[in-house]
Amino acid sequence: MRKRYLSMILLTMPLMGCESGSLTSDDSDVLDDKAQRRKSLGNLFGDEILVFGGNGNKTAEAAGITVNEFLWRASLDTVSFMPLRTVDPFGGVILTEWYTPASAKNERLKVDVFILDRQLRANGIRVAIHKQVYNEAKKTWSDQKVDPKTVNEFEEAILSRARELKVNSKN
Repeated sequence: MRKRYLSMILLTMPLMGCESGSLTSDDSDVLDDKAQRRKSLGNLFGDEILVFGGNGNKTAEAAGITVNEFLWRASLDTVSFMPLRTVDPFGGVILTEWYTPASAKNERLKVDVFILDRQLRANGIRVAIHKQVYNEAKKTWSDQKVDPKTVNEFEEAILSRARELKVNSKN
């Protein structure tokens, strides 16, 4: 009995948001208010459902992506040598797994990239690099401080690649 009520509620929930298609003259003011409110708040998923692909005339902003597409692609290009853990194009977050360079077997690195803006600007991106060194005696990994110059160089590499992508997109 309880399952029957639960299934009836779940089946009718999608219909609760539906409105009738007919409008009376009294409904026009309410409709205008709703339209204004929707316009000011925006849609939850943007104007388009498709995120990648679709109509070539649509911008990434119309598709619901809230980050700069050149910074996004440049960031992916720059960390492409590392295994990826999390990639979120809507939030502008790229997190990598630990990566051990061939030249330093007792070190490993992890990079977090955060794209903060829709504009291609230097402050539109933030990079965090995590470094660990293996201690043979204790057989453990210990955190090490990363030189701020390294982080700046990584950010500059992303920005340079983003500018390159933008220039190439105009051609």
